Order: sequence, then C-alpha cells, then structure tokens
Amino acid sequence: MISPTGLPQALDSIVAVATEAMAVDPRQFWGIPLALIGAALLAFGAQYQSRGLNKVERLTGESAHAGLSIRHMLKLLKRPSWVVGTVLLGLAVVFQIGSLSLSPITIVQPIGVVGLIITSVLNSRISGVKLGKRVTASIALAVVSIAVFVFVAATNVADQVVTDSKLIAILITFAVVLVAALVMFVLYRHRGVALIYIVGAGVLYGFVATFAKVVISRLQQGDFEWLTWTCVAALAAGGLLGMLFVQNAYSSGPPDLVVAGLTVIDPMVAVLIGILILGEAADAPLWVAIAFAVTGATAMIGVIGISRFHPQSGQSVLDHTGKLPVVTPDDGA
Repeated sequence: MISPTGLPQALDSIVAVATEAMAVDPRQFWGIPLALIGAALLAFGAQYQSRGLNKVERLTGESAHAGLSIRHMLKLLKRPSWVVGTVLLGLAVVFQIGSLSLSPITIVQPIGVVGLIITSVLNSRISGVKLGKRVTASIALAVVSIAVFVFVAATNVADQVVTDSKLIAILITFAVVLVAALVMFVLYRHRGVALIYIVGAGVLYGFVATFAKVVISRLQQGDFEWLTWTCVAALAAGGLLGMLFVQNAYSSGPPDLVVAGLTVIDPMVAVLIGILILGEAADAPLWVAIAFAVTGATAMIGVIGISRFHPQSGQSVLDHTGKLPVVTPDDGA
C-alpha cells in the first residue's frame, strides 16, 4: 500500500512511464497487421505445400523422406495444391517485407509465431492426428518463450544506422552460415532428419529477413550502392537455399513442425543479428542479455520437443499408411 507521503513519487513514476510510452512513434506499429496477415498466409501456404508433396509421394510411389529427387520436383510443379501453397508463401513474403518497411524487425518478425498456432490446428484437423499433451506443451513453450523474447527485445532495443562496416560483418557471417548449410545439406540429404532441415531453414530465413530490413533501410536512406546490391544477392541465395531446406523438411516431418522451426528460429536469429552486429541493444542492462539467453534456450527446447513427440515426426505419407495407396494422376490436388 502506498503511503500518503509516497503518493507524489508514485504519481511521478506513472507520469514518467506514460510520457515514455507516448514518446514512442505509433507509426512503428503499423506493420503489425501486415505481419499478422503474413503469418496466416505462411500457415496456409505450408499446409498446401505439404499436401502437394504428400500427393506426389502417392503418385510416384517413392517416399521423399530421404530427400527430394528431380522427379519429385517436376511432379510438384504440376500439383495445384503445391502451386497454391507456393503462391501463398510468396504473398506471405510480400506482407512480411511490407511490415518490415513500416516497423522495426524486433517487433514484426516474431509475430510469425502466430502461424505455428494456426498450422498446428489445421494439420491436426486435416490429418486426423490428435496432438498429445507433450506436443501441445512444447508448442506452448515455444510460443511463450518467443513472445517474452520479443517483448524484451522490443522494449530494450533501438534502430541503428547500418554502416558499411556492419553490413560487411553481416555478409561475412552469412557467408560462413551459407557454407555450413551447404555442407549440412550434402551430409544429411539422404538421412531424412527433419530437425536439420528445419534449423537450417530457420537460420537462413533469419538472415533473409535481416537482409530485407537492411536493404529497405538503405533504400529509404538513399544509400543504394554495390554493397547493398550484394545484400540483395545474399538475400536471394539465402531464400533459395532456405526454400530447398523447407521442401526437404516437409518430406520428413509434419507442416506444423516446419512452421515451428521457422517462426521460432527465424526471429531469434534476426533479433540476435540486430543485437550482436547492429548494436541495437548496446545500452540494454545485463538482465536483458540473460533474458535473451533463457528464452532463446527454452524456445529451442520447445521446437526439439515438437520434433521428438509429434506423432508424425520423421514419417512420410507412405510410412503413415504402411502401404502405397492407389491414386490416379488426376485425383484431387
């Protein structure tokens, strides 16, 4: 209870907090609705792409569990569901870029975690597979962890000018990650380890989101030169390799597991780049770093839990049925 003598100090504190809140430019939150739409498009796009891959497995009689073949890829281009899913994912990217042009990356990028909830419900109902308590708890842990992670980041970081030296540091870091991702892809291509593909895609898309934000910022600053064009090329390379990782992840895991990795790992990578390289949290207290470490670790535990306990993890469509279904080429999507 506040004593009469302490009332003025309490009122001063309330006024100070209100003043600080009003000082925040409300325009930086305009990207939130776009990010929410993008998250929904991501969820539906993932579901349709996974459905298209499942149908191709039935048609070819070949499981893509050990990696997509050229035959699989050619068949995918002819499946309406996969094409629709690809279009939806493309629209999700457009809305994401729109949100990044309006709001800081630490605010809008992690909103994609909404897609995890939507995808989990969709996949459970469409596949008829009921999610157990451990999977549900893992999803909740991932969502809550990333929500806390984002809240701490959004309230303790600030946009910084992207200098050439910072841009070079991001490009060098990405080059190392790109080489590591290629090596992992070669080593695990035929092993069907969903978590490898998912983590790889999440990290790559984290850099893609960062490059998108950087390119937009440099364009807004009128500073669009060869270094920025290099970022555009890196964005394209990361996006293409990330897409390849995602397609292979669909072949060895359910869509909600794939979306879990993207919506948890992607924003954490993007925010960490902003903190460690761009210096967005240079003035943040020590407890912020501790909060980042704890919530980041628990979010990853949630993703690993989904991978471990999900009833569809590590199974292709052919594994689900135990035999090859008879499907004609013009059957369904």
